[in-house]
Amino acid sequence: MAKLWKKTESTLHPAVEKYTAGTDSVFDLQLLPFDIQASKAHAKGLEKIGILSAGEAKEILGGLALLLQDFQAGKITITPEDEDCHTVIENYLIEKIGDTGKKLHTGRSRNDQVLTAVRLYMKHNLAKLGDSSVRLADVFLKMAKKYSADGVNIGTCGREVPMPGYSHTQQAMLSSLGHYFSAFAESLLDDADYIAATAKHMDKNPLGSAAGFGVSIPLDRELTAKELGFASVQMNSLYCQNSRGKFESAYMESLAQVMLTLGKFANDMILFTSQEFDFFAVDGSLTTGSSIMPQKHNLDVMEILRGNVSVVIANQLMVKDISKNLLSGYNRDGQLMKKPLFESTKIVADSLDIVGLLLEGIIPKPGNIKAKITPGIFTADIANKLVTEKGVPFRDAYKQAAKIISGEPDLAANIASKVSLGAPGNLGLAELKKRIQKSKNGNL
Repeated sequence: MAKLWKKTESTLHPAVEKYTAGTDSVFDLQLLPFDIQASKAHAKGLEKIGILSAGEAKEILGGLALLLQDFQAGKITITPEDEDCHTVIENYLIEKIGDTGKKLHTGRSRNDQVLTAVRLYMKHNLAKLGDSSVRLADVFLKMAKKYSADGVNIGTCGREVPMPGYSHTQQAMLSSLGHYFSAFAESLLDDADYIAATAKHMDKNPLGSAAGFGVSIPLDRELTAKELGFASVQMNSLYCQNSRGKFESAYMESLAQVMLTLGKFANDMILFTSQEFDFFAVDGSLTTGSSIMPQKHNLDVMEILRGNVSVVIANQLMVKDISKNLLSGYNRDGQLMKKPLFESTKIVADSLDIVGLLLEGIIPKPGNIKAKITPGIFTADIANKLVTEKGVPFRDAYKQAAKIISGEPDLAANIASKVSLGAPGNLGLAELKKRIQKSKNGNL
């Protein structure tokens, strides 16, 4: 296929072609449907200002529709010789509809094509990941309800399921499974809010900025913004190019926020399912084994998730590092941001799914959890009781409580006594449910 920039008989050296194209052809296959979407909008814009006749626009739109069908049928590939998805689109159109296909590139550059396609890709995936985060929050909330007195369904032990809370990796105060699971429900809802804010921030149309300096053609950028579903136009054409890396970094931060939530849960599960804790039983289909130690049941999937937190954060830093301090305007370095962007998107989507799967496959062991609770975990409550019932100044009560060894406290009563909003005895699950329902209705 002919390269869009080729204008002489000279041939690009194969080593240069291989080095500059790299694996970009693989990544661009993911961008192709979004580039087709942007090309359709551009064609309609060219028709409106008279660059294309109605017949020519119809031909191009028909060719693009056929290309999308072939892509969805798995008939389209992008090779290093093709260079990118933009070249594939133009050459496909020329092959199918002849010289009319050569007119589509009027008033645009591959620079604003890739900006627009990536922007649409990020917008599309933010919506999907936001929805997935809310759905997983709902699963955590149902777990919280199942194992708490605040819920409709009480856990398998027939009452509130107590659980030690940790500070500095040492037992701190009594908590509960309901408290534990609802923490992740709220965290994911905050992540979904962050995703929505990021989507709103980048909901701007860069198409029509061309190579970064505009064109001497009266492109209707408001029309293409409307066609593509963008809320507004990213106005300054140079800033459109300069924003590459900034918007991707913001996108990556929203992904990192989700991974920080999931990574904490993964690390907890690795510990809480170990023989030393043994708080949960895990379905055997979720564990692997050892090639030398027959007794091993390893929760590898959570270890991989924990490691992937670092991968996503490193990818965000890579995006920032690639884009920092470049000369204003387009720079080919930006091509290297595709790999971390696409890789991280898949990691987060897969991680959300795998945590949902794990939640279906774990069962708490209330007896084991209770057996691990140490007497010292109640000393803070004893100090508060000395304050409220006997008027002892807290600092004195704090010292006295440290010397008191509790007998056999009523765990359910202890949990119920924690009445401050969001504490184990006052989880506020109804408020979290309202947030979930609001998010599902599209009202973040």
